[in-house]
Amino acid sequence: MPHRKKKKITKAERLKQLQEEEERRQKEEEEARVKSEKEEMQRLEIERIEKEKWQQLEAKDLERRNEELEELYLLEGCFPEAEKLKQHNRLLSQWKHYIQCDGSPDPSVSQEINTFISLWKEETNETFEEVIDKSKLVLHLIEKLKLILLEMPSYDLQDKNITQYHGSILELQELLHFKFNTATEILLREASTLADLDSGNMEKIIQDENVTLYVWANLKKNPRYRSVRFSETQIGFEIPRILATSDIALRLLHTHYDHVTPLYTVPTLQKHTSTITHLAKDEVKSIEAALSKEFQEEYKHRKSESHSVDEEEIKDEEQVDIEVQTSPVQEESEATKYELEMKLLSETVLAAQLLLIENAPEKPDFFEDNVVDMCQFTALGGVYHLDILELPPQCKPMKGWIIMEILKEGLQKYIYPPVANVETESAFPPIAVMLEVHENVIFFEDPVVVRWDAKGKHWKTDGISNVFYKSKEKLISFSLESLGPVTLIQDTHIHMPYQSWELRPLDGDKVLLTVTTVFTEIQIQIKEDLCMLASIRLNNQNHSSVLEGKWMTPISFIIALKETGLNIFPTEHSHFYVVINYKIPLVEMKAYRQMALLSSAFAFGWSRWNIKCDSKKVIFKVRQHLPKEEKPIQNPNWTLLMFSGDRAQRLKIDEYSEAFSEALDEGTEFHSTLYHMVKDFASEEAMEKIRSSNCQLIDSVCHMLLSIRLLSYS
Repeated sequence: MPHRKKKKITKAERLKQLQEEEERRQKEEEEARVKSEKEEMQRLEIERIEKEKWQQLEAKDLERRNEELEELYLLEGCFPEAEKLKQHNRLLSQWKHYIQCDGSPDPSVSQEINTFISLWKEETNETFEEVIDKSKLVLHLIEKLKLILLEMPSYDLQDKNITQYHGSILELQELLHFKFNTATEILLREASTLADLDSGNMEKIIQDENVTLYVWANLKKNPRYRSVRFSETQIGFEIPRILATSDIALRLLHTHYDHVTPLYTVPTLQKHTSTITHLAKDEVKSIEAALSKEFQEEYKHRKSESHSVDEEEIKDEEQVDIEVQTSPVQEESEATKYELEMKLLSETVLAAQLLLIENAPEKPDFFEDNVVDMCQFTALGGVYHLDILELPPQCKPMKGWIIMEILKEGLQKYIYPPVANVETESAFPPIAVMLEVHENVIFFEDPVVVRWDAKGKHWKTDGISNVFYKSKEKLISFSLESLGPVTLIQDTHIHMPYQSWELRPLDGDKVLLTVTTVFTEIQIQIKEDLCMLASIRLNNQNHSSVLEGKWMTPISFIIALKETGLNIFPTEHSHFYVVINYKIPLVEMKAYRQMALLSSAFAFGWSRWNIKCDSKKVIFKVRQHLPKEEKPIQNPNWTLLMFSGDRAQRLKIDEYSEAFSEALDEGTEFHSTLYHMVKDFASEEAMEKIRSSNCQLIDSVCHMLLSIRLLSYS
């Protein structure tokens, strides 16, 4: 088949084709331009409508802002009311102590505590049991002084009072330890009479709720007897030959408290609040003076009016009339003074609350190698005072008498290894020690053993080796180059940042706060001015604690929780050791105060979007929850709220949205407070519950929120 030739396109046809293509292209471009312009116009119109709507909402919010803030101010009157109740309770406590007349001193009164210390110093020849018995009162006085420093508002504490209380605490601590040393010496003088029939050496264990003493006296000096184990315990020592043949005694004094670590003070905090308060007090005085002047003028004015009454009225009637007329003025003056007093107290409480969540601008001083940073670590389980003591001369019975040589210098420590040691290390090897960890303390990681450096006044990690921890048996063994006070430490921030949290009301005017960390879930119940550990879960299993079921004041509760290893309370330096979700303190404080106000009728919860918004805003879940029973609602419907301290809004996104957006939920408005925000979707019953909430409960919830800082440390 012959090949067909392709028809050749003429020049005119080519031009026509190109012209058609150009027209088609121009048409498409025009259509695209028109479409783009239309879309842009639609977008601009939507933006205009949204902007107009936003402006209307802002204008509406601004219009009612003062009204809402005034209502919030009235609701927040519960905070100064709670502070007044605290003041009343402190005075009542002092009065109760005064009328008890039980012989115990008031530690806040310097004359009483100094007299107590002087009289106890004069008492001699006390047995260990007698000292332990007296130590209960001494420890109570120390704890009372510490609580005064923590619970007393800063404006009620002067610098001289703080110095006095710290001085009394240190003096009581030193005297108590001195008494334990003296009692140990008396016990060791009688070691020969208490010797074990099998070993020939003396062993003694004295146990109490606050102190446990283990003493072993080397009476036989048998070089083969180098393993010391206290009967019915795993506690003991492995001593070198040189000690096994020496006149020594080994003492382990386990104090379940820590009187070794220096007292932690925050002088700048005290000064700051003190300044605020002095200004407040000066303002009160000036207001009172102005008021009294005003009342005098008012009285004169009313008196002149009373003289214009008919002259025929008798003097008695005139006097009665004056009294009747001046009575409302006096009532008004008292009411005004009370209102001003509460306003100033409210401002002082506000300043004190803000100081609770302020971050320190600088990290603590640089620490040398092996020195423990006590802002980063916490000592748990008390202090183990390990000592090698020179065995004092033993008492000798003679013709019905007991002859006892008493050394003038008292109980002496045996120096090991010798200071002027030039021999090899093998001559003075480390001493192996095995201890029991306090049963009430929870270690979430293997504890670190540290020793006290008396010269530098700090804990150190050097001089300790062969550390081995048996978590199930709660036993720890290690070797020490020289004996002295040791303790076990744990990372202070081991539970931070938190994984999630929830705050919800319970029946009976209580609130339940749940904090979930990497290791545990802690549930805290709050009622009135008391807190209680409701439960602890470790590895999804309930864990019993000595604190469960015990109601305590918030500050006592926080101290007790820290001492058991459940530290969920950041300090001013914590942000240097934990990666936090920083929020401006003022915004954070306002959020906690208003959450506390609503806590009797609303539940709050952690939101993953809180980390996505900037430091000027916080985001959390909220829902109405009127507790008829304590069981939580299954799969509740939460609302997401964003709060900036001055504006609250309901977000369009939910917890499961793919991306974060600050878009306002449809059909909702801005409000200046959380109270008015939830009012839009709350029942009247819930709002009434909020308005009738107990002021002490609100204050306690707020204090716990400020202490745990859920919005920054989650």
